[in-house]
Amino acid sequence: MAKDWLKKASWLGLLCGTLLGAASLEEIRIGDSQGDFGYPNPYQHYPRGPGYVRMSWVFDTLIWKDRSGFRGALAREWRYDEKNRTFIFLLQPEAKWHDGRSVSAEDVAFTVDYFRRYPYFWVDVSAIERVEVKSPHEVHFHLLRPYSPFLSDIGGTMPILPKHIWAGVENPKTFLSKEAFIGSGPYRYVDFDKVKGSYLYEAFEEYYGGKPKAKRLLYVRSDKPLNALLAGQIHLAGIKPTMQEMIQKNPNLKIIEDEKGWTKKLMINHRRPLLNERSFRQALAYAIDREELIAKSQQGEAYLASLGLLSSDHAFFAPNLPTYAYNPQKAKEILTSLGYQPNREGKMEKEGKPLKLQLLASTITAGGQAGGDRDGEMIQKMLERIGITVELLALESTTLDLRVKNWEFDLALSGHGGISGDAKILNEMISPNEGAGSVNSARFEGNARLNELLRLQIEEMNPSKRQELVQEIQQLHALELPAIPLYYPKSLSAFDARLGVEWFYTPGGIAKGIPISQNKRALLP
Repeated sequence: MAKDWLKKASWLGLLCGTLLGAASLEEIRIGDSQGDFGYPNPYQHYPRGPGYVRMSWVFDTLIWKDRSGFRGALAREWRYDEKNRTFIFLLQPEAKWHDGRSVSAEDVAFTVDYFRRYPYFWVDVSAIERVEVKSPHEVHFHLLRPYSPFLSDIGGTMPILPKHIWAGVENPKTFLSKEAFIGSGPYRYVDFDKVKGSYLYEAFEEYYGGKPKAKRLLYVRSDKPLNALLAGQIHLAGIKPTMQEMIQKNPNLKIIEDEKGWTKKLMINHRRPLLNERSFRQALAYAIDREELIAKSQQGEAYLASLGLLSSDHAFFAPNLPTYAYNPQKAKEILTSLGYQPNREGKMEKEGKPLKLQLLASTITAGGQAGGDRDGEMIQKMLERIGITVELLALESTTLDLRVKNWEFDLALSGHGGISGDAKILNEMISPNEGAGSVNSARFEGNARLNELLRLQIEEMNPSKRQELVQEIQQLHALELPAIPLYYPKSLSAFDARLGVEWFYTPGGIAKGIPISQNKRALLP
């Protein structure tokens, strides 16, 4: 397939069509500073939010979120039968795959079975006992046990696969033929240029939810989103708070702000000696001036993170948690209690061996974008103030993620979304038994009560009782500090309002909690 479609795309044609009141837009361009998030199918996209979102244009779920909560997608109706522990979905009879075949309950049942055989890191199907096909458009999910995040984690996140294509695929991670991208979503996948980090989709005009507003959807790698937005080269992009003033001078551009749905945090390899000591992790927290990070690294455009991980925008947020206010003297006292003493140079050592740690850093920030912050450099200096020798190593975010996943690190600066979505994010970011967040999960084994609470909250269907469990989890997270949440960066996007597309941040995040302003509902009638 030709790789020059970006050159052929006509911004002038789009602008003229818009000004003349054309029935549909020729194209929408989304700017992205990272580019490559993998091929847009469930087994090929990169396991962070931007990869999932690129896949979501092509593959629909049973339900989906808009501005007000869950609404029907492939399912037109759903309910929970508490007595029989069963979720019941009635499907859209008009839904079709991109090859023209009808979507059926058999496809839904097949998808669960396929993800059971070939796990998909975004969806956990272990709570499902069986899926019963009652008719071509009715499907029942019988659960092994109560599962409180079902609608968010499965109904609203699990991409449905076409059985007639995937039934014969025995190695989904190498399946890259054109059939691998046949979904039921509002856009067909056309092309992905891995080198340029660009994507091209075309509208699926037979989409059951109505004809999409734009004929083509493009992702364009853009290192300078402000310039590209002002020049009309792109129509939506995440922006830095420092860009607001310039954008506000342009009446054609609109700025939107997300809730606190993404956190920057310090990952700690608790499988290594000393780092597995709770008191040492607390010493790190006392040594890091998070307010200074916000003031200098984020120019004040961020919010102090809760050490319970969930943000204050979450319905189950626990207030009044420990904060470990900046106290380098307290940090030094803890190191002394652990047997460390400063040498002549003020460096902490024990039995003649200096205290040395390696800190991995990347520029990852909200929405998977490159942030260009100074967090690594600043934390290095803060830890050196209390006598810890720190080797700072800057890496690409994908390399850092791999190092963390393989436990090849001491400390690492990472981050993730989902913290304003379903509280199952706590399991994914804390529990050693959850695989979905392995690139940024603490996978913490050091507190039996904490891991028991994580299990219990998933099975609690009563919201009030579940809230009590979730708030205790946050208390223990703040005590144990398997990772140290630093701040919630202010997340902003800007878009060209002349095109008639009203982009928005999804309350609770897209799917299970992705804090990105690219909800496909914005391009649907």
